[in-house]
Order: sequence, then C-alpha cells, then structure tokens
Amino acid sequence: MEVFKNFGTGFSAYGKAINMLFTKGLWWYFVFPILLNIVFFIGGMMGIGSLSDFIENWLSSAVAFDGDSFVGASYLEPISGYLSGIVGGLVWLILKFAFFFVFATIGGYVVIICLSPVFAILSEKTEEILTGNKYPFNGDQIMRDVVRGVIIALRNMFIELGYMIVIFLIGLFIPFIGGIIGTIILFFIASYFYGFAFIDYTNERRRLTIKQSVQFIRANKGMAIANGMVFSFFMLIPFCGTSLAGFAAIVSVVAATIATHKVVDLNKNPHAKNEEIIDNIESPEDENPKQIDGSTED
Repeated sequence: MEVFKNFGTGFSAYGKAINMLFTKGLWWYFVFPILLNIVFFIGGMMGIGSLSDFIENWLSSAVAFDGDSFVGASYLEPISGYLSGIVGGLVWLILKFAFFFVFATIGGYVVIICLSPVFAILSEKTEEILTGNKYPFNGDQIMRDVVRGVIIALRNMFIELGYMIVIFLIGLFIPFIGGIIGTIILFFIASYFYGFAFIDYTNERRRLTIKQSVQFIRANKGMAIANGMVFSFFMLIPFCGTSLAGFAAIVSVVAATIATHKVVDLNKNPHAKNEEIIDNIESPEDENPKQIDGSTED
C-alpha cells in the first residue's frame, strides 16, 4: 500500500539511531528532556497549587456562613470549614486530572515545541556525522529553524485535534468506530504528524518551504508514520508518558535524519559545506521520485 511505502526505512533507522547516540557522543542530548521534566514538574505543581488555592479560597468564601445572615445560620457555621476543606480537595483532584488529560492530549506537541531548538541542532549534528555536511553558525537561521519547528508543531496539533473531534462525533452515533477503530486511527494519525515534525528539521536544511515539506512527507507517509510511532507509543503510557516522550523524541530526531538520508542523498544538499563523509550509510533507496525541489507537485 502507498501509505506504508518506506515504512521499513523509517522503522529500521531506529537501530542505527540508538547506536549513533551512544557511539558518536550524542548521548548527552538526553540531558535536555531531564531538564524539561524538572521544569514541567515544578511548574505544574506550582501552577496547580496556586490555582487550587485561589479556587479553594473563593469557594470557601462562597460556602461560609455568617451567623447574623439569617435565622439558624449560626448552627451551620461549624460545618462551613469542613465543606470548604472537602471542596478544596475535590478541586485539587479535578485540576490534577485535568493537567494529566491536557498533557495526554497535546503533551507530545508541548515537548516538541519546548525542545525544538535542541532537535534542530541534534538533527544538524546527525547529518554532519552521516555525510560530513556542515552549516555555518547563523543566529538568525537558528531562530528561523526554531520558529518553523514551532509553527509545524502547532499546525500538526490543530489538524490532529480536528481529526479527534470528528472521530469523537462519529463515535457518538457509531460507538464501535469511535472506540476501538477510532483509537487505532488516531494512533496512526498522531504518528504521522509526530514523524512529520521530526523529519522537517532535515527538510528545513534542504531549504524546502513548509508547503514543499508537506509534499515530501505526503510522498513518504510510511516513513513519517514509522518514525513517529515510537514517540506515540510512549505518549500512550499513563501518567508518565509525557515525561518519557522527551527521551524517545531524541532518538526519533536522529532516526528521522537517518531515514531521510536513505531516501534523499543529503550529500548532495547544495546548501551545506561538505568536507568529509564520516559515517556513511547505505545508498538512498529511491531518490529521484522523493526529491522535492520546488517544482514537484503533490
């Protein structure tokens, strides 16, 4: 099937990616997900705590009884403290579950957006190891790479949310489709868009526009799905999925660069300064049909 074309290329690149991370000195990039998790934990707990205290104080004042307000209110004053405590506990639990629900829904894109600068540099370093390609340091270019990564992530997130809403609405009338089948479909959709985000860092260095990058990913759907599946699997892990997904994303970015090099020979990228092939891999599998140079139509 066309949708699974180059699926093997995208999935097999993970073996090479893991080996490269630990043999080529790229393992230290795992420090960034650790730092991000610390920020998420502290920020999340502080945010939930502050919001919970605010709502609890507001509700406490709402359920508080003034003995002079009406006849018999004095008898209710002692229980107002218990009510506010119960309400405060419920608010904390609701906010906690809401926090995890939001992260389970869009947490993957939050990770991609936050680590976008790291992914751009890691992808470039991976290409240098594979081909010897070097890109002169340019602060403006790095900022453009980061902004583009954020735009791609937001674009994919809103499209995926659109699919989720459609499948949810269908599930209201046809529960089987909205349940089991819908979950499977959403998994592959999420994998496609995650893979898209990871592959686009390489496409940006090829100076493809976002439209051209979309065309390239559509022509290599299988590669994108296979690349994003590992990240999607981690996102399915209850409660700690988002925390572990950052580590999976590091591997996915390296694998995406390797897979793209197999499909399109990055040695021929005219925008790079090629000095030496350091760790070449097998030749591109189907180069000509997959190259997008601005003139190719989807």
